[in-house]
Amino acid sequence: MKTVIILLWVFFFMTPGAHGNNIKQPNVSGQFYSANPGRLAADIDQFFKEADVAPTDKEALILIAPHAGYVYSGGVAAYGYKALSHKAYRTIVVISPSHHYPFDGVSIWKEGAFTTPLGDIPVDSEFAAKLLEKNEAFINAPQAFDREHALEVHLPFLQKTFKDFKIVPVIFGQPGKDLCESFADSLDALIGDRQDVLIVVSSDMSHYHDDRTARDKDRRTIQAIENLALEDFWTKTSSREFEMCGSHPVTAALFLARKRGLKPQVLKYANSGDVSGDKGRVVGYTSILFYKPGGAMKAGKDDLQKEAGTPEGVAPLTRGQKARLIEIARKTIQDHILNGTVMSFQETDPRLSAEEGAFVTLHKRKALRGCIGNIVARGPLYLTVRDMAIAAATQDPRFPAVTKEELDQLDIEISVLSQPRRCRDVREIEMGTHGVIVRKGIFHQGVFLPQVATETGWNREQFLSNLCAHKAGLPPDAWKDPKIQIEIFTADVFSQQDLEAVE
Repeated sequence: MKTVIILLWVFFFMTPGAHGNNIKQPNVSGQFYSANPGRLAADIDQFFKEADVAPTDKEALILIAPHAGYVYSGGVAAYGYKALSHKAYRTIVVISPSHHYPFDGVSIWKEGAFTTPLGDIPVDSEFAAKLLEKNEAFINAPQAFDREHALEVHLPFLQKTFKDFKIVPVIFGQPGKDLCESFADSLDALIGDRQDVLIVVSSDMSHYHDDRTARDKDRRTIQAIENLALEDFWTKTSSREFEMCGSHPVTAALFLARKRGLKPQVLKYANSGDVSGDKGRVVGYTSILFYKPGGAMKAGKDDLQKEAGTPEGVAPLTRGQKARLIEIARKTIQDHILNGTVMSFQETDPRLSAEEGAFVTLHKRKALRGCIGNIVARGPLYLTVRDMAIAAATQDPRFPAVTKEELDQLDIEISVLSQPRRCRDVREIEMGTHGVIVRKGIFHQGVFLPQVATETGWNREQFLSNLCAHKAGLPPDAWKDPKIQIEIFTADVFSQQDLEAVE
């Protein structure tokens, strides 16, 4: 009998999930990621190299990132970590759903360290202890961590991204919405004015649908997150209309984002089929960063670069807000062409009510069909889009008015403009990034949007010469005259096709 007891004792403390002396050994090393330290580091380095995102200078607090095997989701997770790679965090709270241990509360690892092939990560025992004191439903249940992969797979990414940090490992069971809010309130109180705390929320998206169904379901889920539509998110994840295996941690993150006035940005979306080629049963993945508005960030197709002339306090448009503007433009054109009326809209979203200039561009079978806009804001953005949609469809002097037979053939593109600023040296103009306005007196004015350079392939001199000659009614070389006023601006350009791609 004594021999059996000894063998059981040895087995328990030698298994990968054992946590004797509060040192948590890995559960899925060699399965979800390489157990070889050199190979693991090289894999993460390659993910970083391929991630089309620049490190941000924004004050970022929350990152949602996926937790599948690295071969499937590592590339998506890398977008979030690379975006944060210039930051210095001292406390990183990693929140994971529970896949194996059923309970209704929140389990917080109290002290010790977590081990990966890249070394040990110490637990911030002081922060963890204070968090445990906040609510009796916050418990120290090590068994919740014994088989869990969703928290563990983030640790090597953290080790490759940051230095001199501690973690607070947290596993969510199936808490109610009130407990999710209580957890967010607790984090908010403990963070206080600190800017060296990061919250990593581990979650994959929809599971085992075909590619088209998955993308549609994930697109709607992401839009709810972008809009901080917490109640809608909670209701629809509970009913399975939305799917996120980390829906409870994400709910807590949305509570915290609302409380802190954070803005979300989707850095990347993909699914397992993009790697495996199997589009019949896919799992969705996304990286979403929540940041305090201000600063500058450039992230692949989701560009948050802020031009010097952009009005203060105006946040980047979320994908949901962009989709709403496309919807307003399309409904407006259809109603005006069919009925001759101008639709009335009442938008309550403050972001859509900001005063910004905008252009609406129509294409039919990839050919230009109309383009008109306001360079300078003359009212709420959503009404500018409405009015410019009608103008593009009926008032562009280069084209006849759109007919009802063409309505289903139109592709709509919207360009939301930053505030123009004076350009004193044409070398400031970046092709594909800046739109340009030239002015001489009150009778000669022309504008090209930033995408004109991309579509034509013109260099800076060709761009300016064509702008003067064909838009402003000036000699082609008029831009060289120091009396000519040149202004530049940036544009957030999007179409329905862009939004349907999700990423």
